[in-house]
Amino acid sequence: MYFLKDTKKKEAIREISLLVNYLESRDDKSSGLLDIIDVLKQVYKNLEDAKNPEALLNKLINYIRSVAMQYKIHFPSKEEKLIIDLEVLGQRAGLNGRYMADFSDKSQFYSLLENIPRHN
Repeated sequence: MYFLKDTKKKEAIREISLLVNYLESRDDKSSGLLDIIDVLKQVYKNLEDAKNPEALLNKLINYIRSVAMQYKIHFPSKEEKLIIDLEVLGQRAGLNGRYMADFSDKSQFYSLLENIPRHN
């Protein structure tokens, strides 16, 4: 099985950080956008030690796309480019986990003992 090399992990972490900064700088933040920011921060925190970082990135992208459609969130080109770059890194995970999860469920990124931020 192929795993992200350290340089690719660092690239993913950097891109997640940039994306969080872009999204946090928006004036109008819907609860969906705040949920995406929460999940990005959670993945940022866990990516370095993840056993399967590609699958985590894949889940992240599926979550972002699902929530963006649900809340009609538009990503300007600089944000979309970062999302696409992360998507390419996550494609190494393959299709196995795609159909087993509720993509819009934020709790999939948190352990049982972690508090899940809610924005209603």
